[in-house]
Amino acid sequence: MTGGTSALGEILPLWSAAPFAGMLLCVAALPLAAPRFWHNHFAKVAALWTLLTLVPMLALFGKAAYYEFMRTILKNYFPFIILLGSIYFISGGILIKGTPKATPAINTAMLLAGTALASVMGTIGAAMLIVRPLVRANRHRKHGALAIIFFIFLAANVGGAITPLGDPPLFLGFLTGVPFFWTLKVLPQMAFATAALLLIFFLLDRRNHKKELPVSGAPIAGDALPFGIKGAYNLIFILGIMGAVLLSGFLHMGSVNIMGVPVAGEALARDGLILVMLALSAFFTPVSIRDENEFTWYPLKEVAVLFAAIFITMAPCLEILTAGPRGHLGFIMVSLKGPRHYFWAVGILSSLLDNAPAYLAFLHSTLGGFYPGQAGANAVSMLIRDHPAYLEAISAGSVLFGAFTYIGNAPNFMVRSISEEAGIDMPGFFGYLFKYSLPVLAPLYLIITFIFF
Repeated sequence: MTGGTSALGEILPLWSAAPFAGMLLCVAALPLAAPRFWHNHFAKVAALWTLLTLVPMLALFGKAAYYEFMRTILKNYFPFIILLGSIYFISGGILIKGTPKATPAINTAMLLAGTALASVMGTIGAAMLIVRPLVRANRHRKHGALAIIFFIFLAANVGGAITPLGDPPLFLGFLTGVPFFWTLKVLPQMAFATAALLLIFFLLDRRNHKKELPVSGAPIAGDALPFGIKGAYNLIFILGIMGAVLLSGFLHMGSVNIMGVPVAGEALARDGLILVMLALSAFFTPVSIRDENEFTWYPLKEVAVLFAAIFITMAPCLEILTAGPRGHLGFIMVSLKGPRHYFWAVGILSSLLDNAPAYLAFLHSTLGGFYPGQAGANAVSMLIRDHPAYLEAISAGSVLFGAFTYIGNAPNFMVRSISEEAGIDMPGFFGYLFKYSLPVLAPLYLIITFIFF
């Protein structure tokens, strides 16, 4: 219910948001508390919370609820998963071979490369492209996990802050009406965080490198093998996706009625072009390249199933937030007084749950606070015109804080899993949080708050 009628948001009870809370709690807790159960039954858990949302809402509100659910799926979920899946698949066709020496300078350069690529390829694409060479270089290092952790900070999160292609929250903002190039306003925060994290990493890695002893007779820097790249032409298809998304922001092609919901023609053209890029990648890329890259569909399958449930269960919550002070979540607007509050509020929610739904929740609460009953492109345009600092805070907070925990953003767990399979001893959930995130990211984000918000 992303931007439906204000009347519905005003009358929806708070319990209608309970399945959303339950779904996010399962996403946050079960992979850690019961990993085997989650791996085998996550689709059933998602289906349960989806039904607990759909059945009572459709029974109580009929056509109004049906329209908003279909609107959510057709205008938000499908474009989201098409973009994410296509970038994931195409990036899986690019294989970087070789084992660079894991010196502090080379590690820092690889982190910078992943960060720079993230806003073009997306955080998942950049992470999947660079992580394996980085892992090969550092698996013989005693403190090899440090490079992987800062890679999660940078390439899997911070680097995706400046285009809608970079991170799922910003693409959802683009679908809601945020102009494609508006997110460049977050560049100062992104550049500051990137420079600070790269400097901190270099100093820590240089200290570790000087005092490390070889593990099992292997050289500290690893066995350097020649650099090579296969499937580089897939970068053309990723640029094609970027062009399709950018073009859709300028075209106006009318609308097509799909299952009672008007869908913009330019949105359909965008998604069609993205799928063409995916098909071209599949046609031109030998299967052997993805096999060497250890590509599998499982991560995308998990994301597709979970986000289908998240989008559906989130719909009533967003409708209530859109109603602003007249809705049952009006107390949120009372407690948040300015952009710096939104930066931390959306950030904390992003780090504990997931940054995409956190972004949407706070975007709608902001729109509801300033323009009760309105949502979509018109309300977003007014927010950019009247209160741009709020949107900057929400955008920066959702992306930057996604690095705070393994569950803050989809690539975090994927990078950790690949690293552990290669033999790097990665910290657990609380080790990552208390040893790295809190000491490094919390002070940095406090500084960003005082400088920018």
